[in-house]
Amino acid sequence: MRWDRAVLFKLATNERLEQIVKELPGGEEQAWRAASRYVAGRTRDEALQVAEAQQALGHGVSIDLFGELSIDAADADRVVDEYLELAKLTTAWLSLDLSHLAVDVDPAGAADRVVRIAEALPAGRRLQIGAEDIGRTDRIRDCVLTVAGRGLGDQLGATVQANLKRSPDDIDALAEAGVQVRLVKGAYVEPAGAHPYGEATDVAYLRLAHQLAERGADWSLATHDGRLREAVLLALGNVPVEQLLGIRPEVLAQLHEREIATRVYVPYGPAWFRYWLRRVAESRGA
Repeated sequence: MRWDRAVLFKLATNERLEQIVKELPGGEEQAWRAASRYVAGRTRDEALQVAEAQQALGHGVSIDLFGELSIDAADADRVVDEYLELAKLTTAWLSLDLSHLAVDVDPAGAADRVVRIAEALPAGRRLQIGAEDIGRTDRIRDCVLTVAGRGLGDQLGATVQANLKRSPDDIDALAEAGVQVRLVKGAYVEPAGAHPYGEATDVAYLRLAHQLAERGADWSLATHDGRLREAVLLALGNVPVEQLLGIRPEVLAQLHEREIATRVYVPYGPAWFRYWLRRVAESRGA
């Protein structure tokens, strides 16, 4: 991994940096101008407008409200209320990080909150659970499987990171539960339990893609690596492709013309700063 990418990932978790930038004269607006390429807006209405525009282009959408590291039940319940509103106001899929639902301090409560959101979605729509750092992977998988075990597997998606050495086992468990899998390379800089960034992760990605296909799983490619994407499409056929808002939209248009299903991740909310830094970090070799 290039050193500048690792440094940027470190900065992306630094609350003090965000505070300093926002306190500088004009700092927040300058940062927002750069971030707005990747972020649908600061409000729900702005996100819905962007989602509708993407749908008009023929792309599916998955909407995510920024937020991580909640340890307060009342705050987590407010997040659920926002997602229930989204479920009513859009036909898009929804995306969510479980740390936003206080999974670190109340795993059972987080599962109950996921159930509430999933039950609000009509057939054909899913709540996609995001990947987080490796220290949360067990809690995330357990929560997803718990909710799937309540008869909601076909309302859920889970994100699997190819760089994690545990991912083959996770894929087996998720596919068995009927959970859709969004396969990503993995954006977190992990201390252990992960393949090095580069060739080893790319090979792991290809192996996991074939594993998903062999299991007959419902899954999607979620990578901006064009060579890797095309290798999978050539080998396995027209697998749905997911991309982040603002990154190579021309590729989505080309895939749509090839009649390959596409979906755009559309994030919004006031906590946009560190997400933007992660996107910048990923651009350094992602």
